[in-house]
Amino acid sequence: MISRFLITLGVLSLLAACDETGGPPSVTSPPPPSISGQSEALSTYYSQVQADLLARGLLRTDGGGPDTPFTPDMLARNFERIAFYDEYTAGAGLERASGQAGQLRRWQSPVRVSMSFGSSVSEPQRATDQEALTAYLPRLARTTGHPIRAASGKANFHVLVMGADDTTELADHLDRVLPTASAKTRALFTNPPRHIYCFVVTQASEQAPNAYTSAVALIRAEHPDLLRKSCIQEEIAQGLGLTNDSPQARPSIFNDDEEFALLTTHDEMLLSMLFDPRLSIGMTVEEARPVVHILAREQTNQNF
Repeated sequence: MISRFLITLGVLSLLAACDETGGPPSVTSPPPPSISGQSEALSTYYSQVQADLLARGLLRTDGGGPDTPFTPDMLARNFERIAFYDEYTAGAGLERASGQAGQLRRWQSPVRVSMSFGSSVSEPQRATDQEALTAYLPRLARTTGHPIRAASGKANFHVLVMGADDTTELADHLDRVLPTASAKTRALFTNPPRHIYCFVVTQASEQAPNAYTSAVALIRAEHPDLLRKSCIQEEIAQGLGLTNDSPQARPSIFNDDEEFALLTTHDEMLLSMLFDPRLSIGMTVEEARPVVHILAREQTNQNF
């Protein structure tokens, strides 16, 4: 089973969270003449995983259809579980969260996304990944109504595409974009277990602990085409504020069953609800529930 998730770090100072340049853009040096045995083994493993999932009819890219109906009540239930609960405890590595509902979290400032690559990533692969990101961000901006774009200068959402051979470069990036991360969080980036395919870490300020100010996502460079695109789409969407997965969410990428590889119509509805001005940052699930049900009916055109 694929593991893709979000970690919310403890709040940082406003300066540390906002004054991040992300360092230089994508590394432009050519890839090394040879790839390590570890990286080759990972590439083989993830290719086999993708092939197995596809053979079982998973990793769908159709966004859902007549075979995946959902009602407004189901959409509202899924939103509550995905937006108000965490999968992992903040700053504690892979320690599972307590299962207690939190408060609504999302971005207040514009989201400026950059993508950086390790030296192990070939130039053609960099171009493909950058194209996937560039095509995805306008969709998120339209869906949420929130400013989300590729960074032309300073970025506050960093997507790092790096592999087992890029550990030193990755550590250097973390020094710049996650300077106060715990040792467990840094270890997840520099030495993730094989079953961890990709993840995103978000940060907020002390003054507004539920308003995200920066995020850093790791996409393994060893992934084959569809898995890496799936990771890009899910981690950026989760980094906007949809922090959890639910086995009941369907059709959705926020479900560990891997039925869907790419953002679905259902997921677009969740994102639209998340950034609706009728929901406020910091709301509890009880405070938000009446509004969530109204939004779910609107999203499914059953507002009666």
